[in-house]
Amino acid sequence: MDTLLQQIVNGFVQGSVYAMVALGYTMVYGILGLINFAHGEIVMVGAMVALSVSLLLIGSGLPPSLILLFSLIASIVVCMALGYSIERIAYRPLRKAPRLAPLITAIGVSIVLQNLAMMFWGREYHAFPSLLPNNSHMLSGAIITEVQILIVLVALGMMGGLLLLMHRTRLGRAMRAVSENPSAAVLMGVNVNGVIAITFMLGSALAAVAGIMVSANYGIVHYSMGAMLGLKAFTAAVLGGIGNMRGAMVGGLLLGLIESLGAGYIGDLSGGFLGSHYQDVFAFFVLISVLIFRPSGLLGERVAERP
Repeated sequence: MDTLLQQIVNGFVQGSVYAMVALGYTMVYGILGLINFAHGEIVMVGAMVALSVSLLLIGSGLPPSLILLFSLIASIVVCMALGYSIERIAYRPLRKAPRLAPLITAIGVSIVLQNLAMMFWGREYHAFPSLLPNNSHMLSGAIITEVQILIVLVALGMMGGLLLLMHRTRLGRAMRAVSENPSAAVLMGVNVNGVIAITFMLGSALAAVAGIMVSANYGIVHYSMGAMLGLKAFTAAVLGGIGNMRGAMVGGLLLGLIESLGAGYIGDLSGGFLGSHYQDVFAFFVLISVLIFRPSGLLGERVAERP
């Protein structure tokens, strides 16, 4: 029972990160019908910027909590600017192009960001400084650290805030209007380009927070850290129903639990062959299964393709 609870705790923490990143995918897809495969690299840039700012401020006499706050602010600002630039330079000119063109562009942007990060920060793994106390606590036999508790609380808070933004604010109504019918939204006075740019910036801000969460949890930052995380978050978005924000949250948490339980139990049954080193197998098995048996996802709806 203790092992089960531990795997559930681990899965819930990891799933919170997946959900945060998946929201960025699903927001962009809901409005543009575009899979932004560069989103995982924005997570990496957020982590790298936070690392640089924190290393710069360590030794300045500031409390660790303030260093983390300044690192977070810098990371969010840089990632929002990066998200806006990607939309403005790479995606907006291709908005009316065949769907294959922006897809290939997204992959190209991802490769460019990885290589730029490698040029600025190098190929080596970087240790992320411990800026918060990381004491362990027992939870009905399972061990959870203070950093993991903070990750779950921050993720739930930001996901709840995003839902309120979408359903209780004028900007949220504009975003939903553009998602439903961009042409009609223009006739109603909505600035479609502005709404799309803000959507990219909001998704990038979530990616920045997720990058810091991952770095704080594992203590490591690397220029390629966003590639696999981005693919798993995309899997979570597809699992929940891409384009559906609640689906992205449910898909992220569920995927985290599937990975954790699969690596913990199926790995033991297979004699370690499918253990933690092969936990990626479970994520992509879920992706293939969803695409075959329920392409619309758990909470997605079958809709006609937008002309």
